[in-house]
Amino acid sequence: MFKFAFGDTSLQQQIEALGLAGAYAENLNKATVFAKNFAGNGLLPCLTQAAGGPDTAGIEKLAAHITSGFSNLVILGTGGSSLGAQAATALAAYTKGLGTKIYTPDSLDPFLMDHLFASLDPLETHILAISKSGTTGETLAQLLACRQWLENAGTQKPMKDHFSFITEPGKRALRTYGDDLGSLILDHPTDVGGRFSVLTNVGMVPVAVAGLSVKDFRNGAKAVCDAFSADPAMSAAVVGAALIQTLNENLGVTQVLIMPYAESLRAFTRWHGQLWAESLGKNGLGTTPIRAVGPVDQHSQMQLFLDGPNDKFCTIVTVPSYGKGPRIDVAAAEKYGLTYMAGRTIGDMVTCQSRATQDTLRAKGRLVREIVIDSLSEENLGGLFASFMLETVITAHLMGVDAYDQPAVEEGKILTRKYLGEL
Repeated sequence: MFKFAFGDTSLQQQIEALGLAGAYAENLNKATVFAKNFAGNGLLPCLTQAAGGPDTAGIEKLAAHITSGFSNLVILGTGGSSLGAQAATALAAYTKGLGTKIYTPDSLDPFLMDHLFASLDPLETHILAISKSGTTGETLAQLLACRQWLENAGTQKPMKDHFSFITEPGKRALRTYGDDLGSLILDHPTDVGGRFSVLTNVGMVPVAVAGLSVKDFRNGAKAVCDAFSADPAMSAAVVGAALIQTLNENLGVTQVLIMPYAESLRAFTRWHGQLWAESLGKNGLGTTPIRAVGPVDQHSQMQLFLDGPNDKFCTIVTVPSYGKGPRIDVAAAEKYGLTYMAGRTIGDMVTCQSRATQDTLRAKGRLVREIVIDSLSEENLGGLFASFMLETVITAHLMGVDAYDQPAVEEGKILTRKYLGEL
């Protein structure tokens, strides 16, 4: 599936060179003890969504309804109700090609909504509204706007067929709206928070619509969780959490960089950013997630990473790509003094760039972890989702914060409602 590496020297050697062997051993022990108890209690529902679980029929039914009747799917949702789907379905454009086109206007932007309405055929568009609470203001505003757009277009299909919903059971605005329409409604798991929901129907309905395999995503996550449960001490999540906490406590490392050398993983960095920030940023504590994608960000942010403050832990994600992609013509390259790339593939160049980036970061004293994925596949991405959720939960334990709440953001939601009432 994938493996973790720390360059030419072992992690232990790098830790010793930093004078952190004792501190790291202490955090590693704490993380291991927690992980063993965590695994012994059966992990969390966000990690253990079964490939053929009870929600499978609902996922398949809704996906079939969308793909058989519509060429466009607009997903209304923000944060965890959208980012997981974006990260997961990005694979479709690189592996299988998209049938039904998926749009995720996850930021409440009037200009974006105007552009979306102007560019899509309303008669060929299905709206999937997702909100765990069923009260998310941004999603409800977009929903009402979409309904008006469809009514103005005079669609001949029943209005209920244009809409579907994923929200928790019970009396809540989004649920009531869906009931009134008579549309398909799937239950958002009550025991899974939004930012942890990518492997539930929240992320898997879009996966199925995109022609990807729900089964493979969940089996990839299961493989990581099985390995974690069998030997937590050897888990990349345990090692990563202990390492990040040690660097934060002892060297003032306050930022965590995720930089894949694969464009299809760009959305994954956004998903990770929310997961990490909302789970750990509490009580004056936390480390800030930084997003980058190689090779492009070698030309924008890398100067800071290399020559700015040494306050970042760097994770580079690579996919073996030697011999992949278009091959550069030898004669043309030599004619223009580009002999070094003559006969090489685009994949050769990306591989060498990622290696050069890591070596340069290490030479500057940055601690770098490489995650090597053997292929861009549903199984591997499902495994990455699981591994980083585990790492987040374990890091929260080491920090002494609750990974699952988000108390600070509620005040902003309350004030938004207040200000709208004053307009």
